[in-house]
Amino acid sequence: MSDTQKKSMFVDFSLLATHQNFRNVFIARTISILGLGMLSVAIPVQVYSLTNDSLQVGIVMALEGIGMFVGLLLGGVLADIYERKKLILLARGTCGLGFVAMAINAWLPDPSLWAIYVLSIWDGFFGALGVTALMACMPFIVGRENLMQARAISMVSVRLATVISPAVGGIIIAVSDVAWNYMIAAIGTGITLIALLSLPTMPPKEVTTHNPLKSLWDGFSYLFTNKIVASVVIMGTLVTLTTAIRVLFPALADTVYGGGAWTVGLMYSAVPLGATMGAIISGWANHIAKPGLVMMLISLAAFLCLMGIGSTTYFPLALILLVTFGYLVSIASLLQYSFVQGHTPDHYLGRINGIWTAQDASGDSIGTLSIGALGKLLSSLGSIFTFGAVAMGLGVILLACLKTLRTSPLNDPNIIEES
Repeated sequence: MSDTQKKSMFVDFSLLATHQNFRNVFIARTISILGLGMLSVAIPVQVYSLTNDSLQVGIVMALEGIGMFVGLLLGGVLADIYERKKLILLARGTCGLGFVAMAINAWLPDPSLWAIYVLSIWDGFFGALGVTALMACMPFIVGRENLMQARAISMVSVRLATVISPAVGGIIIAVSDVAWNYMIAAIGTGITLIALLSLPTMPPKEVTTHNPLKSLWDGFSYLFTNKIVASVVIMGTLVTLTTAIRVLFPALADTVYGGGAWTVGLMYSAVPLGATMGAIISGWANHIAKPGLVMMLISLAAFLCLMGIGSTTYFPLALILLVTFGYLVSIASLLQYSFVQGHTPDHYLGRINGIWTAQDASGDSIGTLSIGALGKLLSSLGSIFTFGAVAMGLGVILLACLKTLRTSPLNDPNIIEES
């Protein structure tokens, strides 16, 4: 890599040219996200058309989330016990079968709601299983020294795909039938399997036990005893909690900004826009001297944005702050990922990635409930300001207490030597 590339503010895409396995994973992941984005529209639309009940839509989404949570934890255990390529292919293939079953159910004269319930759990579980195994493979595929760059490249495709695919899915439903969303997702999954078949075999380097519960407990034990990884998970959970402010966007549009659905849509688009910018303008994060300190300061800046949003009734300023918030959270997440990967030995990568991703998913749910409850006691602006202020206070305490994280490099030199 040239000095110009190292010092660039923007993400460097050269890994796609130099690492064929990463290129195949990138293609497969992008296609997969496009398919999942279409499902994110198809399932709620179909359930609501069958029931005319928003609660049923919420139940289906909750069931998918439960399947995902269990799949993340179990997937982490399995990725540290069994050959990871086989696990990825098995999980993706099983997901594809679930998409086919959803399409068949949608084409029936009287589609089964219970089938959608079961298949939502199915796809959430096996999708999470494959994602965790794939995350555990990344140090082997790109090398630990390239993890942040690989993550930034992946984030660009993920952010863009999540913007594009729901719109495409909506168009397909409008002009044809919801079943085609499921079939297109299934076909896309088949294409991803072709791309992933070329990956090398990746057995775990060390297997201490084949007992899943014992293996999972060992993963939690490693997390609790590694100061860097534990600190990153704590700070990451705090950041994840704050992303739940989106729950209050409809109320803000109704009581503060006006403008109806158009205003709500702009707010929901602002944070992903900032996150996309974070993925693209992230090259500078590869060469900072104290990444742990920077990660915590960026998190504090994100909390400060929330306090700003909760202090203004001027909508354009609120949008700017939301975009900035999305950018800061994206960079913080990128650094968190790099720390977790860089300080976790190979034989723990599956479990630690599973636990880290599971806490991210559960943290968002807890944050959603918390700020929703706070909204019952305070105004929408007051709730966001209070949420940001509490996060800021806790963040400052963590900044003062987590000295090891403040001074740590992204990668543990001892783990790099063992790899």
